[in-house]
Amino acid sequence: MTNHIVLFEPLMPANTGNIARTCAGTDTVLDLIKPLGFSVDDKHLKRAGLDYWNKVDINYHENLPDFMETLGEKDQLHLVSKFASKDYTDCDYSKIEFNHYFMFGKETTGLPEPFMRKHSEKAIRIPQDDTHIRALNLSNTCAIVVYEALRQQGFPKLDRTHEYEHDKLK
Repeated sequence: MTNHIVLFEPLMPANTGNIARTCAGTDTVLDLIKPLGFSVDDKHLKRAGLDYWNKVDINYHENLPDFMETLGEKDQLHLVSKFASKDYTDCDYSKIEFNHYFMFGKETTGLPEPFMRKHSEKAIRIPQDDTHIRALNLSNTCAIVVYEALRQQGFPKLDRTHEYEHDKLK
């Protein structure tokens, strides 16, 4: 079982860099669907990802249909959108036989509306107060969703054994 964060035509290098860092720290694959709104050599992208960019398993896809062709029958696609009716916590991500792909839309416009209508049963949302903000930050949203999946999966391959070492803090 592998978790994937899929970014559809991301525009902001800082968001993508932060998401790449989350992917590196959680052993999550990052899928980027072109066109990208920046160069992967962009200094802001590298700065946000720090020295983690080369530690991330990244797949590049030429467009949305190209990405969709890579999905197999053992892959579960989850479309993250504030317009979905099902909460992200209402899904079962624990099945070890599946790869989970969490797709996030472009920062300015989200996922294409026709695509969302066609796959509406795959849409999940993070509850938020829409009267105060338009949307949560993309990198924060990715972290919330991937950590819920990891929690349900028992945090596979993640270190949970750090002991508090008081003497190192002196």
